[in-house]
Amino acid sequence: MSEHVLIIKPSKGWTALDLRDLWNYRELLYFLTWRDIKVRYKQTLIGAAWAILQPLLTMVVFTLFFGKIAKIPSEGIPYTIFSYSGLLLWTYFSSAVSNSGNSLVGNTNLITKVYFPRLIIPLSSTLGGIVDYFIALCILVMMMFFYGLFPNSSIILLPIIILLASISATGLGLWLSALNVKYRDVRYAIPFFIQLLLFATPVIYPTAVLPERFRWLLALNPISGVIDAHRACILGYKPVDWYSLGISTTVGLFIFITGIFYFRRTERFFADVI
Repeated sequence: MSEHVLIIKPSKGWTALDLRDLWNYRELLYFLTWRDIKVRYKQTLIGAAWAILQPLLTMVVFTLFFGKIAKIPSEGIPYTIFSYSGLLLWTYFSSAVSNSGNSLVGNTNLITKVYFPRLIIPLSSTLGGIVDYFIALCILVMMMFFYGLFPNSSIILLPIIILLASISATGLGLWLSALNVKYRDVRYAIPFFIQLLLFATPVIYPTAVLPERFRWLLALNPISGVIDAHRACILGYKPVDWYSLGISTTVGLFIFITGIFYFRRTERFFADVI
């Protein structure tokens, strides 16, 4: 009886995303995503409540120092809900970038022993954070009722806004995770990079504080226009800034596409150097 032998060879050149391969391993993507969610709160005292406490406590600190002391404007709405609505999406984005950037190094045993599309690892880290986002969103809904703010028709854009944030986070995560395999000091640079990016994002301040001729520079941040649109479509107090959102989306898609190509280009060396 003849035996069928499957030989797996690394791809050569600038190989694009293999969607069929990802689809074949979709159950593994689900398993790793669910594993990341469970491990995050395993043996914790308050469990998933940390998804609420992180943006909530940060909002309290920001409101005290930036809203009360620094008197930063908040576009005519209470600074409390202004900052929390920005922190909600920022917390998801920053956690997704950090977790996906360190995901390959954190799964060394899995990479060196089993074949599967390596893209699944950073993707699972990005998808897992969406659960935390929706948990923390419940607090924002209660705050909106308290302050008498209600969304308008632009709320239908919310799924697209979350998708754009996920694409930007995944793109940065692909770049950082691939670089982290080869250069281990990248893991020390990731928290510093995220901290700097926070101050280049309209989370604690509105885009209106900048002169109009310089706002396009802020929009080059792939999450900047997305967070501003997120705040606008949920709170419904102003129209979506399509110009800023368009620039940030373009930059985010560029990072995502180039991240896929770079990741696919370098993944055949992961098992050897990790």
